[in-house]
Amino acid sequence: MPAIDPQVQALLDLIKSLNRPPFEKMSPEQARAAYAAGRDFMQLPPEDVAAVRDLSIAGPGGPLTLRVYRGTGTKPDEALPCMVFLHGGGWVIGDLESHDLLCRRIANLARICVVAVEYRLAPEHPYPAALDDCVAALQWVAASAQTLVIDPKRLAIGGDSAGGNLAAVLALMGRDGTVPPTMYQALLYPVTDLACDTGSYQRVTSGVPLTATTMHWFIDHYAPAGVDRLDWRLSPLRAASLAGTPPALVVTAGHDPLCDEGRAYAERLDREGVRMTALHLNDQLHGAATQNRQVRASTVLVNQIGAAIGEALHHGPALP
Repeated sequence: MPAIDPQVQALLDLIKSLNRPPFEKMSPEQARAAYAAGRDFMQLPPEDVAAVRDLSIAGPGGPLTLRVYRGTGTKPDEALPCMVFLHGGGWVIGDLESHDLLCRRIANLARICVVAVEYRLAPEHPYPAALDDCVAALQWVAASAQTLVIDPKRLAIGGDSAGGNLAAVLALMGRDGTVPPTMYQALLYPVTDLACDTGSYQRVTSGVPLTATTMHWFIDHYAPAGVDRLDWRLSPLRAASLAGTPPALVVTAGHDPLCDEGRAYAERLDREGVRMTALHLNDQLHGAATQNRQVRASTVLVNQIGAAIGEALHHGPALP
């Protein structure tokens, strides 16, 4: 096993002492409640932003809620670069609240607008519901630059874990012209291959909150029997080509069953001519960006993520 941050080990010891059952031993409703209850334990209080508001748009399954953040120090009439952010949680848990702090930090650090999406969750809404919602959100944001006071030529997509999976798929769809194109993709420990056959799936099987078994539970809810899990819209690592997708940031963590597929995605982007930064933390857990109350490295990581996003969106090549 990779080395481990002493603060991460202390966190794991504390979690073990609580004797909380793993998500796969819960119902989806119980898992959502447990995940929400742990937010204040794992994360510091949300920080202020220049502005934040929720709005509702028409989605493919009914009204779709978006949360719009504008970074501290920005002006109301300043057309900001914008990132559409898709939260993690295995397509089953997580919501706008679980990633509120992270979205605020990114908006502030990068001096951008962040639009978070409350997409539908499985198993009530299996694939492709979440993807369809995220497509609708990206289309609406791209068409609503004046309403949002954003620069439509500086639009990015990002997400963590399951949200990273959805973001990678949208980046591919944008390249192919089926959704609005984006100029950058930020993929934080993303799901990229639902085959679940990498070395890290064999290695990370116990002792951490997200194990291989937990991932199988999530995937079974999102892509139940009969769904082709190797389709690139579920497994973007299986896409015939990643060439022509936007410049990328790919973050991976050593103590994470998703580690190897995330690193493989970064390596393919590199081989296929996409500008990318791969940031690997061998001593951290899945979810490292949302653990700043317990692990100091979480704050360092988010600072790096915010700096990379800000540099790319303010100074990278704009969309045509």
